[in-house]
Amino acid sequence: MGDVASAAGVVRRTVYGHFPSRLDLVRTLTERAVAEMTAVLTEVNASDAEADMAWAEFVARVWPVAHRYRVLLALRRGEYGEAIHGLLGPVDELLADLVQRGQDNDVFAQHLLAGILSQVAYGVLFAIADSARSNGTFGARAATITTLLMLGVPEARAIALAGDQP
Repeated sequence: MGDVASAAGVVRRTVYGHFPSRLDLVRTLTERAVAEMTAVLTEVNASDAEADMAWAEFVARVWPVAHRYRVLLALRRGEYGEAIHGLLGPVDELLADLVQRGQDNDVFAQHLLAGILSQVAYGVLFAIADSARSNGTFGARAATITTLLMLGVPEARAIALAGDQP
């Protein structure tokens, strides 16, 4: 809680005034992340675009807020894992649906089940966001290309889909 307060520029008491426990803070942060990412994924999945193009759009739209939610992946493996995992369920399902669509259309690799492959690519997105935050060398372009490569998209196509993203 002290880290959160420091990052927000307030004292711990202020954070505890809004969030009685760490779990309440984590739950609120997760709910906000789920709402934002679900909205983006729902919109992207509703398009008639190829799955690789839809994935690139997802990364481009999530990138500006990825730094806020990258910690959830680490917390998901810790003491709050069960609560976070349950709340992120809708995001996981939408990601798996998008990857399954890509696999069904031979756009994404089929060496892993869609649910697993989507989590691998999603994890890489946030790993790059975490790295970009600490050293500032990577951006949405790197995240788009790398995650598309992880999904089995040929390099030339991944680069083309990344376009002129920063």
